[in-house]
Amino acid sequence: LVPIPAGVIDPGLVILAVTYGLNINMLQAWVIWNLCNVENKIISVERLLQYATIPSEPPLVIESNQPDRSWPLRGKVDIHDLLYAPHMPLVLRGIMCTLPGGMKTGIMGGTGSGKSTLIQTLFRIVDPASGLILIDGIDISSIGLHDLRSRLSIIPQDLTMFAGTALDKCQLGDEVRRKEGKLDSTGLFYGYPKIEGIYDALDSILRHGNSLVYVHMVAAVSENGENWSMGQRQLVYLGRVLLKKSKVLVLV
Repeated sequence: LVPIPAGVIDPGLVILAVTYGLNINMLQAWVIWNLCNVENKIISVERLLQYATIPSEPPLVIESNQPDRSWPLRGKVDIHDLLYAPHMPLVLRGIMCTLPGGMKTGIMGGTGSGKSTLIQTLFRIVDPASGLILIDGIDISSIGLHDLRSRLSIIPQDLTMFAGTALDKCQLGDEVRRKEGKLDSTGLFYGYPKIEGIYDALDSILRHGNSLVYVHMVAAVSENGENWSMGQRQLVYLGRVLLKKSKVLVLV
């Protein structure tokens, strides 16, 4: 409040000024509210610009450099001077080792030592700053992502299963069914066995009177596999790996 001597300002003008002042206050509140709303909405544009500048993943298939259908035969992994990560302190510092095929190799280390990062580089989820990984003599950075990841298998700690049956989970999704017409004389496509082999095995089991196995195979699986224990989910994943005949299996 500002005291003004009597007779300096006409009372009518004071009332008029206060009335319009209240309207201006409401208008200012409306303008500020809209500015805040625009600032919140503009975050969507910032995210779009951010995603637009993210480098694209390498191609799924490189037609000019596809590995043989039987690759990898032994599953030997050679790691040469592997470094990661760019723009951050190095997690993987010049790793050099050879993981022989047909053997179990354990990797131990404390939290943040780079175990998960090493797995991510093997599946090319992240690309190393330098160095290379060879699987049976083939540089994994020189082939497509699908050609690489379809030949490797991983069983994570946190297993997720979609609704269906155990038989569905062992059929490798629609991968084999879509390409069934392109299978060669050996019954293999990208290392996957014919899907009929599963039913042949089940028929053989039923002929020998062991119907319990078939009952388990067609047992319903709820969303996320909530009606199955973690051990049962791991067995299903392991069965899928055996059907896939992977030479490189990662257990997390």
